[in-house]
Amino acid sequence: MPVKNRIANLHEEVAGWRRDIHENPEILYETHRTSALVAEKLKSFGCDEVVSGIGRTGVVAVIRGRSDTVGRAIGLRADMDALPMQEQTGLAHASKIDGAMHACGHDGHTAMLLGAAKYLAETRNFDGTAVVIFQPAEEGGNGAEAMCKDGLMERFGINEVYAIHNAPGLELGKFAIRPGPILASVDEFTLTLQGRGGHAAKPQETVDTTVMMSHIICALQTVMSRNVDPVLQGVLSVTSAETSSKAFNVIPDRAEVRGTVRTHSPEVRALIPERLQAIVDGIAQTFGGTADLSFHLGVPVTINDDAAADFARLAAETVSGAGSCEEVPLAMGGEDFSFMLQERPGAMIRLGNGPSAGLHHPEYDFNDEAIPTGISWFAEMIEQRMPVA
Repeated sequence: MPVKNRIANLHEEVAGWRRDIHENPEILYETHRTSALVAEKLKSFGCDEVVSGIGRTGVVAVIRGRSDTVGRAIGLRADMDALPMQEQTGLAHASKIDGAMHACGHDGHTAMLLGAAKYLAETRNFDGTAVVIFQPAEEGGNGAEAMCKDGLMERFGINEVYAIHNAPGLELGKFAIRPGPILASVDEFTLTLQGRGGHAAKPQETVDTTVMMSHIICALQTVMSRNVDPVLQGVLSVTSAETSSKAFNVIPDRAEVRGTVRTHSPEVRALIPERLQAIVDGIAQTFGGTADLSFHLGVPVTINDDAAADFARLAAETVSGAGSCEEVPLAMGGEDFSFMLQERPGAMIRLGNGPSAGLHHPEYDFNDEAIPTGISWFAEMIEQRMPVA
């Protein structure tokens, strides 16, 4: 079906909001200007309740339908934060903040959800409650977790929760989704090795952390190849390795290794720290040194509820036509919406951004032509899941 006339008429206004947010990017939890702008607009739309400060700088609004016969509330989430990188688009609405830019489309997500909130507050053509969620700190700050810890789901009585993310390369106006795991868990590790330094001409008098580190890096690759079921996806990447010396004639006494671990399986995720610890302890002991392993659990696996993914697909095909929602391939990127999906059933869907630079690229820009489609999907998720009796 075509985009509703009212939503089509919102296009230019919402695009203006998007470009304003793009020009003024804010990082992690420092979304003070964006959060204030969002709260101000939600109040001007006539939302029944607008609450700021959920998860530090998150904003939540409640929009009640014409009726509420079953007591259902559906959450719709958008992320607000930008990335700490320099924009290179040269656009008229390019970032005005040095070292910060919206390189992942969160400006578009926020603007589309604002547009949906305006439409839903005007029409209220649903039976239940729509809860619009504007989240800070998706880019490495676990803002979704912070909002959940602040009682997001319980306070607003949310039964299901949905989100949208733009997809560069996917045809404009098309959608993509899959049930079950869709994005990976993202964890990090830091390994500090202690040996005994000395002169490079007298290695027999040292405990060489460079050799120790090299053996550990090679051995870590066996975790995925020899400890994980080959049919399960997982990747362990060492991304940094350095010693305490830059000299040509010094064997350093300390070394540090950093890396990331990603998987689509919660069971595999639980196995990794144990295997890393056993490997680094064994090799460090073999070479006469010591190892201190710090393992940081980041975002969990993003798992779409099967039924919720079907609902999201139906809404997408209502907006863009039969066959317009394809199956998205598994990806090793992470998304902290996973914390919300641990709390309530729901799903994340992809929306085509057309041909564009990739996410997290300095020349990326959200495609404003996707705005009416995204607003329509948010609206359909409410009106289809909670139809007026």
